Amino acid sequence: MYRDNDFVYEAIASLEYTTGIPIVIEKTRKTYDIILQISNETFYCIAKKNAKNASFGLIMSTLKDINFSKNSIVITDYLTKNTAEELKQNGINYLDASGNTFIKTDRFFVYVEGRKAKINKKTNQTRAFQEAGLKLLLLLISNPETLQFSYRELAEKTGIALGSVSNIFKELEENNYLLNTRNKRVLKNQDEIIERWVIAYNELLKPRSFRKKMRAIENEFSVKSTLINSDIKLYFGGEPGGQLLTEHLKPKDYIIYTDEEISKVAKQLKLVPDESGNIELYSKFWTYNLHLKNEYTAPPLVIYADLIGTGNNRNIETAKIILENGL
Repeated sequence: MYRDNDFVYEAIASLEYTTGIPIVIEKTRKTYDIILQISNETFYCIAKKNAKNASFGLIMSTLKDINFSKNSIVITDYLTKNTAEELKQNGINYLDASGNTFIKTDRFFVYVEGRKAKINKKTNQTRAFQEAGLKLLLLLISNPETLQFSYRELAEKTGIALGSVSNIFKELEENNYLLNTRNKRVLKNQDEIIERWVIAYNELLKPRSFRKKMRAIENEFSVKSTLINSDIKLYFGGEPGGQLLTEHLKPKDYIIYTDEEISKVAKQLKLVPDESGNIELYSKFWTYNLHLKNEYTAPPLVIYADLIGTGNNRNIETAKIILENGL
């Protein structure tokens, strides 16, 4: 469970108040964060903080790892209307700290919506998970040896201000994500860091990096043909990036990161602008100092976040393979 887990108990209190039914909290088990007894039924719960639109894929990924059933509940601090609807449509029970609830089993049903959030929705908006922090964390996770570099070296390698590097490291340490020993730095709670990075990237950095939506002139686009025939520098993210890293996915939608002029990319790849197109161009936001696992793809963490952000089952499966192979 998240270290800051007050939202779980707020949510349970809200549910108890709404239903008028006493709720018993049982001991946690390894697979679940908390177990509840409600109206003579046992519910197995997982806790997800910052469960906004961008984290729907993360929730689905977690559910795939456990034996999720009708008697399971996702407990969150805050749910957007869209995410709540996605969960409900997928038959997934949920409960947030404000008391918005959808729980349906064969013998128990409660549905509450429209309750105003009692908590700060910007829990993810700290320096470490703003644009500069995301770029720095991308380097530290992708190239772990850089964690021992000086602040000045890190500033040069990421293109962010020296003062920002110092402030981000201070914040990471204060939030128990960084351990400073006499000889080295160690990132702690990396699963939580990656989860928060994915959410902030999809909500903040990715939209800022977006350039153009396009389609192939002949409505056919081939990653292999592009790599053979193109003499411009580009990096595949999303589904084609997942295909290149895992050979597990046949792309339907394409994400390309590049600093090249859009007109040059369009000419080389035979693309035309199309708001309904399946090819999206984004600015490359990492520097050439970041060592890539594949010269034709974005960093694995970026591809992982792209795939998770879709909420698509086949993309989530590929994302999990990327995570298991190391970011």
